[in-house]
Amino acid sequence: MKTKSIIQFIIYTGILLTTAASCTYDEVLPFEPDPTVDVFFGQDITPIFESSCNSSGCHNGAVAPDLRASAAYDALWTGGYINIGTPEQSELYLWMTDAKGPMPPLGSNATNNALVLQWIEQGAENN
Repeated sequence: MKTKSIIQFIIYTGILLTTAASCTYDEVLPFEPDPTVDVFFGQDITPIFESSCNSSGCHNGAVAPDLRASAAYDALWTGGYINIGTPEQSELYLWMTDAKGPMPPLGSNATNNALVLQWIEQGAENN
C-alpha cells in the first residue's frame, strides 16, 4: 500500500511540474520602427495625436500645444517642443515618455514614442 502511495505521489508531482513548466508566456515587445524607413508627419505622427492627445479635449486648441492636424506642426516648432540636436531631450518626447508628467492620460505607448523619436531624429519635417 505504501508503494502505491509513493508511485501516485511521484506521478502527481511529475504532472504538476510538467504543467507548471508549460505555463509560460512570451513577452510581447512593442513595435520598433525601422530606422531605414522615413517617418512622415501627416501619415505617421498626426494619427498618434488624433487618437491619444487631442481626442480627449486637451490638445485640441484648449491646452498648448494645439495638436490638431491643421495646427500641430507649427505649434510644436513655435512652442519649442522639438529639439533635432538632441531628439531624446525634445519636450514632445519627454512628455510622451512620462519624463515630464503623465501624458497621455492613458499612459505611455512605447510604439508611439519610438515613432515620434524617429521622426525627430530624421529632422522633424512637415512631410
